[in-house]
Amino acid sequence: MHVSDLDATACAELVRSGEASPRELVDLAIARIEKHNADLGAVIVPLYDQARADAENPLPGPFRGVPILIKDICATVGGALATSGLLPFKQAGIKYPHDSHLVTQLKRAGFIVVGKTNTSELGILPTAEPPAWPPSRNPYDTTRSTGGSSGGSAAAVAAGLVPIAHANDGGGSIRIPAACCGLFGLKPSRGRVSFSPNLGDINGGLVNEHVVARSVRDSAAVLDVLAGMVPGDPYTAPTQLRPYTAELTTPTGKLKIGVETHRLGLDGKIVDSHPDCVAAVRHTVQLLESFGHVVEPAFPAALRDPEWTPRFLSIWAVGATMDLDESSHVLGRKIAQHEVEPLTWALAELGRLISGPAYAAAWRWIQRNTRESARFWGAYDLLLTPTLAEPPAKLGTFASTNEDPLAAIFRAADYTPFTPPFNATGQPACSLPLYHNAQGLPIGVQLVAAYGREDLLLRVAAQLEAANPFEHKATRH
Repeated sequence: MHVSDLDATACAELVRSGEASPRELVDLAIARIEKHNADLGAVIVPLYDQARADAENPLPGPFRGVPILIKDICATVGGALATSGLLPFKQAGIKYPHDSHLVTQLKRAGFIVVGKTNTSELGILPTAEPPAWPPSRNPYDTTRSTGGSSGGSAAAVAAGLVPIAHANDGGGSIRIPAACCGLFGLKPSRGRVSFSPNLGDINGGLVNEHVVARSVRDSAAVLDVLAGMVPGDPYTAPTQLRPYTAELTTPTGKLKIGVETHRLGLDGKIVDSHPDCVAAVRHTVQLLESFGHVVEPAFPAALRDPEWTPRFLSIWAVGATMDLDESSHVLGRKIAQHEVEPLTWALAELGRLISGPAYAAAWRWIQRNTRESARFWGAYDLLLTPTLAEPPAKLGTFASTNEDPLAAIFRAADYTPFTPPFNATGQPACSLPLYHNAQGLPIGVQLVAAYGREDLLLRVAAQLEAANPFEHKATRH
């Protein structure tokens, strides 16, 4: 088996056993990036010299010597170009002087940062096609999107350029690219991973940090590395009483799982997902039932409220305003309309029209709705849905125009109806790669647990992976 076929845990074992050195793993990763990145557009900021230097004396953590990539938004790598998908940042050569807490923790665990990955502009869209960089292309079909906004990370891991990569999720940006690229992607509970020292939270708690991975065990092990409160955090998730890796072999017991493939369209009508996405869910239902779980049609009624879209959009738009204004502050001048995508500018302008009381009312409505929807997880242990309502989209699907700049965000809402609600509620959710359609494209399914219950998600995900091993058909050697 080639090293590019391995997950991060297996790569770490090569180092522990003496079969490979950290420098050898780093050099192999760099060679794969240099060979395949022109086709994939995954890595935008190479950090090869520093990576090779770090590999000569890596820290003795559980992932000693394993190469990793960092998404080019939120987390910071000291001294590295940081663009957040913005062309003005790229042109100005914006850099931060310090590693963020997440990057520090990954390095302490022994990971070697070999570069940074592509994302959509300010992480807004479910693709990675920013004006600042060439688009990220899906390794399964390079005419299609990787999903986003963590698209560069997903492309790199799916192709085997690195075994694991950092990602974050404010409306599905871990789960969406995981679904598009055939990976496991867990969005942790709100407050599980700190944004220290740069931020307290992002958009009121919509955004969460973690990774996209080739295996459930990698995701669990990295969550053990990253989880925990840092002094000054505005809040934290309930403390996990034992390592997440211990959950992988813990019996699940007989669970009650609700399943839904229908979505609420923007016109208020209930419509079903694409047949491929429905087939992926049905396949998963059969697996779950074979374990003895009870699976039946059910969905939180509160999440069907048509008020969800305008309330969520209000928060998202104000977030775009704040991000663009803060980016202008970092740049040292006001970013002009022509320097960003039409959607980014339109969302920011929309956010300026939303009053403080209206923003507060949107959050209060969502919090009340969250309490209503939380009752579902008193009756059911998990919820199963498609991750996306369609197979991976073609590149250019979410392009915005001056004539209709908001069309892209409404198209994205139709594409990703199942992921954003759980950013708003703060619940953990994961996308699993258990199915491929007739064209060979990966089709993800989503499991959602009650707040703080990553442990249960990981137990069931490990059970599904054991019965239906993840097939990484896009790996490139």
